[in-house]
Amino acid sequence: MASTEDRLRKLIAENLEVDGQPIALPDDLNISLMEAGISSVDLVAFAKLVAQEFDVKFSLEDCGEVKSVRELVDRLNAG
Repeated sequence: MASTEDRLRKLIAENLEVDGQPIALPDDLNISLMEAGISSVDLVAFAKLVAQEFDVKFSLEDCGEVKSVRELVDRLNAG
């Protein structure tokens, strides 16, 4: 089975883009999706996809608390 990181990378590649272009994710995933240009509406929709993919609860508050894709990977791996 693919790692959490690989699964998230795939979800981002398939579902998020900025100005019609894919997001360039750094190797360490230390990037904020909001700072990369993802709108709050798209971020909430992405959070729903993450919740479905990983079978977790992901609230609107969680969206605001997660500062980077790396932090999201760590949270998903922790619990």
